[in-house]
Amino acid sequence: MPSPIRAGAVGLFLAASIVLGSLSSVHAAEDPPDVTETTGARGVAVAGRSDELAAHAEALVSRMNTAERAASVVMGHLPTTDPAVLEQYMRETGIGGFILMGANIPASEGELRAVTSALQVDPELPPLIGIDQEGGDVSRLSWDDNASARTLKNAPVDDAGTAFAARASLVARAGATVNFGVVADVTDDPSMFIYARALGATPQSAADHVRAAVRGEAGLVLSTAKHFPGHGAAPGDSHQGIPTTDMTRAEWETRDGAPFRAAIEAGVPLVMLGHLAYTDVDTAPASLSSAWHDILRDDLGFTGVAITDDLGMLQASGIAAYDDPVANAVSALAAGNDMVLSVMFTTADTAPAMVAGITAAVEEGTLSSGRLEEAATRVMALRLSTAAQGDTLMPCTECTAIP
Repeated sequence: MPSPIRAGAVGLFLAASIVLGSLSSVHAAEDPPDVTETTGARGVAVAGRSDELAAHAEALVSRMNTAERAASVVMGHLPTTDPAVLEQYMRETGIGGFILMGANIPASEGELRAVTSALQVDPELPPLIGIDQEGGDVSRLSWDDNASARTLKNAPVDDAGTAFAARASLVARAGATVNFGVVADVTDDPSMFIYARALGATPQSAADHVRAAVRGEAGLVLSTAKHFPGHGAAPGDSHQGIPTTDMTRAEWETRDGAPFRAAIEAGVPLVMLGHLAYTDVDTAPASLSSAWHDILRDDLGFTGVAITDDLGMLQASGIAAYDDPVANAVSALAAGNDMVLSVMFTTADTAPAMVAGITAAVEEGTLSSGRLEEAATRVMALRLSTAAQGDTLMPCTECTAIP
């Protein structure tokens, strides 16, 4: 789906670049960023400039038709390392993001940069390129030997900041701009699915380590706190079902909510909504729950991009109501997500089907045009922040083949 707004985007983007272009290049943020700053994946920390980026995002989205807006809020996936195939996929779909999984990772950083470069069919308006680089149990980059949650949860808080700054540098050097790497879940139960990946065993420890991780990644990649509202209270694996808990909202505030509040206070730009049901708040999974989005926005004060966990996981749950991936995408956007992510069961046809379904939902009135516009504008602002330096790739003088 070639996007007619791209030519028009250049002029508006150049205006943004004039405002932002004199900023310094990438550096690790040692001090916590002001939450009013806009922090880009190339180290762009624009004090007081969030309004300008938002204005440019609004202008670009206002020139999009419904189908283009629908495409911009889809993060897709295609399991290949072939740059030509990936470039064609991004050019034809016009989607706003792509997630790198194991099947997209070649043997070396240099080869991976060819993959991520191919995804950027319009360098002035690059897609969000995401990756799950938690380290340890969930690691796409085999050359990341930095400490992971298994040891960090019992280590000094500063160690988390150091590890995630180093990890973010590897992610950025590979050409990815979003790291789905900060696990803000909390549990002290080793039998829980998420235990080995959680950054803390107590609410305070998790909050402190999550805050440090977000600050460590600031200025290098766009951090994501996951899996809101918290996998630690809900037993089971959300890749195979809908983990459920009867934890009350009041209990959540003092326990599982604490790390997410810390991440938001630290300026995290994305929050990933999990397929988890807290029945005291809503029987629907949080990823499809407007109640949880209201809590995220109104109570926790989050103003960034809300993205679903992989919608294919809903299909894998075996629940008939979630058999249709397109319907799931529409429901997720209607609930308050700004971007829908699809990996499991995904083919080259999945993203176009979602775009068509979202477009039809707006035309039929089952998804409001205002909700889609809001989502597209938030995603657009984030994409512009990654392009503010005109180059989303970190220097790669040390790129070497991995044995």
